[in-house]
Amino acid sequence: MGFEVSLGLTGILSLWLGLMKIAEKSGLINSFARFASPVFGKLFPGIPKDHPAAGTIFMNFSANMLGLDNAATPIGLKAMQQLQDINNTKDTATNAMIMFLNINASGLTIIPITIMMYRAQFGAANPSDVFLPILLATFFSTLVAIIAVCLVQKINLFQKSLIFFFGFLFLFIGSLMWLFYVLPPEKVSLYSSLIANLLLFSIICGFLLVGIRKKLNIYDTFILGAKEGFLTAVKIIPYLVAILVAIGVFRASGALDFLIDGIRWLVVYCGLDASFVEALPTIFMKPLSGSGARGMMLDAMKTYGADSFVGRLSCVAQGSTDTIFYVVAVYYGCIGIRNTRHTIPCALIADLGGAIAAIIISYIFFPVT
Repeated sequence: MGFEVSLGLTGILSLWLGLMKIAEKSGLINSFARFASPVFGKLFPGIPKDHPAAGTIFMNFSANMLGLDNAATPIGLKAMQQLQDINNTKDTATNAMIMFLNINASGLTIIPITIMMYRAQFGAANPSDVFLPILLATFFSTLVAIIAVCLVQKINLFQKSLIFFFGFLFLFIGSLMWLFYVLPPEKVSLYSSLIANLLLFSIICGFLLVGIRKKLNIYDTFILGAKEGFLTAVKIIPYLVAILVAIGVFRASGALDFLIDGIRWLVVYCGLDASFVEALPTIFMKPLSGSGARGMMLDAMKTYGADSFVGRLSCVAQGSTDTIFYVVAVYYGCIGIRNTRHTIPCALIADLGGAIAAIIISYIFFPVT
């Protein structure tokens, strides 16, 4: 299974690292680094000013927010390699790596195209009705991730540039929520897919046009980066195999079912509504396995209905965070990091925040009748 996943990544990595090489050689990455430096210089104080890693991180965050998973992962791996170049202790994660990985693992995604597509397949009356709850939940988990890492790394959150950045982010998210709220329900999914596809196409064309303008040998530069993609895919195979075996053992052991039954008993004993408990398998599986959590989400919609509270909550939970241990295995595995320091504790705190937000927000948007 780990080999199959890595094999599937090979083509994507080769394509996007080839394009990234063009962007790097043309100076586009350095331009992004200068643009992001006022904020990233505060969140990532260990990255030298105007270092290309800042530009690559900026591109990765942008791709993640837009739901462009195929682009985000290769760009993120490239960022990790650049961060490793300035790492003095090659087997230990730096503060910049930990901040980068935690924001990645928090899974801030503006356009959850895949989830809306699955809801449509399962016959949801309005597949996009989870759009705003997912946006709120994932925004909260990302905010928790940044705050947790800043507290551990003693980064001052009240610096002017960070206050301005978070204020702009709140305004942007709020404006986007209003836009999709006023759109007709049937248009949300259509416009989301259209915007994502147009952006993806524009990014690829933009990279190529900038390379041509700089008079690069596009073909040779692309091949050079594509080779790096193939080597990266090979490097992560052992780490993927290890994490997927561990997840398989956990699922087969029955520990998850035992945990769910215990929580259900406790919630009922406390006299609280236990409707959310049936969606917990998706929440608990999400940090471990993206495909496993997706399977749990689909099973919830199949069992309870796409428009049921459990079905909707499972979708919101699926979109609220990313897969922590998979991200750690792939991103750290590609550069040989063994000492992850406070990466996983901070990521789990963000995941917990996202899960709690998903449950509370789902109760607000989809009251249990």
